[in-house]
Amino acid sequence: MKNIKNKIVSVLFLAAFVVTGCEFGDINTDPSRVKAAPIAQQLTSLTVNVGFLAGSDLNRYSSLIMQQYSGQSVGATTQTQFFEQFQIIGPDLNNLWSNMYAVILNDAENIIVDATATNSPHYSGVAKILKAYTYQLAVDTWGKIPYSETQKLSANVKPKYDSDELIYTELITLLDQGIAEVNAPTSAISPGTNSSIYPGAFSASRNNWVRFANTLKLRIFLHYSEKDAAFAKSRMDALISSGAPLMIGNADSFQMNFLDAANARNPIDQFETLRLGNLVANARIVNMMNSKTDPRRQFYFTQFPANSGLYVGSVAGAPANPGIYSRFHTYLRGAITGVTYTGAAPIRMLTFAEYNFIRAEASLRFASPGSAQTFYQAGIRASMESAGVVAADITAYLAANGALTGTNAQQLEQIINEKYIAGYGVVLEPWTDFRRTGFPSLTLPSNAVIPFFPRSLFYPQSEIDLNPENATQKTGMNVKVFWDTRP
Repeated sequence: MKNIKNKIVSVLFLAAFVVTGCEFGDINTDPSRVKAAPIAQQLTSLTVNVGFLAGSDLNRYSSLIMQQYSGQSVGATTQTQFFEQFQIIGPDLNNLWSNMYAVILNDAENIIVDATATNSPHYSGVAKILKAYTYQLAVDTWGKIPYSETQKLSANVKPKYDSDELIYTELITLLDQGIAEVNAPTSAISPGTNSSIYPGAFSASRNNWVRFANTLKLRIFLHYSEKDAAFAKSRMDALISSGAPLMIGNADSFQMNFLDAANARNPIDQFETLRLGNLVANARIVNMMNSKTDPRRQFYFTQFPANSGLYVGSVAGAPANPGIYSRFHTYLRGAITGVTYTGAAPIRMLTFAEYNFIRAEASLRFASPGSAQTFYQAGIRASMESAGVVAADITAYLAANGALTGTNAQQLEQIINEKYIAGYGVVLEPWTDFRRTGFPSLTLPSNAVIPFFPRSLFYPQSEIDLNPENATQKTGMNVKVFWDTRP
């Protein structure tokens, strides 16, 4: 643990001095600049930055859109309040895009090249899996994006935009390659504690990587549910029936554990600490959980009034007073000592709970292998155990709320609603489910600046300015990702 901590802190310290841009190369060459880092350090950088990506800007945008978070202030209007009313414009996306392309995907590509040259497929396999995950987030955020011509540095500073549907097919190929390479019988060197995701001896963690990669394929196939249900069913059924390893417990959840140390705390906690009062719990998720006396509330949210056992959420346009609403608690911020959170909470990116809800939906809608009821309850149980709910409370909740009932549409709504609660703090996927299915049922913010929920985000202004031959700004955030066919 000490080695992991030291490496994370070191990487973050160095990263603070790195100025990056997306696909445009360096203006000047610094003769003192390190030309290439050891592959082990590159993997540390890659995994750390994936964790930070999933807990930063995109996490806030998607969670505000999905009414899990609510923007607040103690005075002047804050960015989070603007974002909650859907004022998310091109310049707001510059850092997110740059972090994806110039940091994460650049690290992944460097590792793939170096690992291939040194006969180290365990490294290239992990990098390809993380590359696929990052592109999945990017496609689901923007739709068409650069893919085939990226990471060429000065050889191509203006990459073309590829079809989002084509990229999705490429991601499955990339994941298959990653799985094969992670499973390679020999590798000159292998990841270990230098990976901040699934750290430890690779002889054990390789199983986590394979299970995650296969589960990520299930997530991708499920996204076709409205566009091509037959395709979604055939690919999911084939993967499940093949015996491919899939997640089997919370230990398989794809997440990065953060630490109680300077610059190594969970980014959600860091934002809360630096911008106190800018975010609180949203009334939509709080009221959903209140209606069922959900035992996860004590971990998800602070009580208001304090020690009352009550939980109160805010909505867009509510009175500006973060002190009268429940705020993020230990599930997102780590243990609390006095009035201070440790920040030692994971950023959860694809959980075992989500895996079970994927299987529940596939079983309900496509008659895929397994029982929708069984997977539904397993998803709730996995979420509650991850939150720290005691066994008796889990049993009581399942007895009261664990039965799928009604029409198929009503059962689907139950599954997605529970998945939404379990996905509190998970970047993007609750928004994707909403765009696919229309669940959970949300009410447009009273002060929304557009008369619809966003279906994708604008391209960053940096792309419009620096890659005008290929990047054309969208007419609005009602432009849909290819799998989004709902009216």
